[in-house]
Amino acid sequence: MVETIESRLEKLREIKAQALLGGGKEAIEKQHAKGKLTARERIELLVDKDSFLEFDMLVRHRATQFGMDKRFAYGDGVVTGLARINGRRAVVIAQDFTFMGGSLGEMHAAKIVKAMSYALSIGVPVIFLNDSGGARIQEGVDSLKGYGDIFYMNVMASGVIPQIAAIMGPCAGGAVYSPALMDFIIMVRKTSFMFVTGPRVVKAAMGEEVTEEQLGGADVHASRSGVAHFIASNDEEAVNIIKKLLTYIPSNNTEDPPIVKTDDRPDREDPELDTIVPEDPNKPYDMLEVITRVLDKESFFEVHKYWARNAIVGFGRLNGRSVCIIANQPAYLAGALDIDSSDKIAGFVRFCDAFNIPIITFVDVPGFLPGTRQEHGGIIRHGAKILYAYSEATVPKLTIIVRKAYGGAYIAMGSRHLGADFVIAWPTAEIAVMGPEGAAEIIFRKELRAITDPNKRRKRLEELIKEYRENVATPYVAASRGYIDDIIEPRKTRPVLIKALEYLLTKREVRVWVPPKKHGLIPM
Repeated sequence: MVETIESRLEKLREIKAQALLGGGKEAIEKQHAKGKLTARERIELLVDKDSFLEFDMLVRHRATQFGMDKRFAYGDGVVTGLARINGRRAVVIAQDFTFMGGSLGEMHAAKIVKAMSYALSIGVPVIFLNDSGGARIQEGVDSLKGYGDIFYMNVMASGVIPQIAAIMGPCAGGAVYSPALMDFIIMVRKTSFMFVTGPRVVKAAMGEEVTEEQLGGADVHASRSGVAHFIASNDEEAVNIIKKLLTYIPSNNTEDPPIVKTDDRPDREDPELDTIVPEDPNKPYDMLEVITRVLDKESFFEVHKYWARNAIVGFGRLNGRSVCIIANQPAYLAGALDIDSSDKIAGFVRFCDAFNIPIITFVDVPGFLPGTRQEHGGIIRHGAKILYAYSEATVPKLTIIVRKAYGGAYIAMGSRHLGADFVIAWPTAEIAVMGPEGAAEIIFRKELRAITDPNKRRKRLEELIKEYRENVATPYVAASRGYIDDIIEPRKTRPVLIKALEYLLTKREVRVWVPPKKHGLIPM
């Protein structure tokens, strides 16, 4: 008997209805009971209404061993498609935990690779909503091959299109490396975790008792390892972070970032900035307040907020234009650079340079953090990453020296000597090889040693420190050499930066004097 058109259409509708249920109603209920949304619910929250164009909805695995010939779901545990997010095109990949725990097999991986290929060819961001138990053991080496293909695509896409991963469930073993190769990772508190080996393996191998949350939860990776850039309290907040992040970055490396209309006047001055730096050079203050007063109101979006807090990185806007902010935080470790903050700064500089976002650097740095822990941990190697990143960057680079700028840390923090295009300083700036206290003690060591009276020695040292601060560390010396372009009243920082940025937006830097090479070698 020949099938009618109507029966064929009915069959198609039934199959697609089945596909929409993923692993089935019972599995969906279990997902909801854990406080998690399904893959399709997450996509619905993320994308503009009626914009999602799904592909490979009917893909099925072709494994037959271990009972797999009787176990399948259309889509094979991952939903892929093209969509618009606040009007902008993107490729969305959402793993479906309701089928085999979102585990990755041959066809599951093939769908992801195809989606990433689409994104790369049309020049749009990849949004990957991770929720997977890892490699599908039943498919053996085909699963491993799938991971390798995905990692390769992550690398090919790196620096070409933005890649954003939201970890919304388990992410273990080989699964962690695709997010690690992407640009930003968002983790959901209490429902997501990332680790190479789980608690059972840790206990068996190391005898260490640890929970999934303690081993690789959102707070661990956001504050200690630096793996996660953002924390969300639930799936909805994670989706909102993705949407906000996309408003600051372009769709690919050939485009400029979006411009957002602002009511904040470009010529706005802020008198509060004149007195924000304490008169005592050793007293801390919050650099975040400086940043938020200079940028367009309510435009600062901090990245890596809880990790390496002696440095601040994030996105902001100046007169509606997207900019990257790098800053020292004197309220934490006096703003000194250490291993983690070096990695944090270097990584962010490289992202911003890859995607044509100007870099604004606020400097108040007493130096690199001393001590055996830092030296033995490789502060030399990690600190060199900042030098490399700033030197390599060709986007407009503007630097404001707010207070301390000492030694190698002065050079590292976006100095003229690493290619900054426009450098200004506040009158509170101190630029020198080291702080006046240490410098005076070294330079005048013999004179001070000859003074036997402790009170007289202390008084003389204070005089010498003052002399060094006024005659050597003063920003006017750097200005006289042309190392900084101007010393300004702090209240004028915003209008000066906006004016400079407007002129620098057409910057084109072609380094013809650099010998041909495949690529440079950043210190790893």
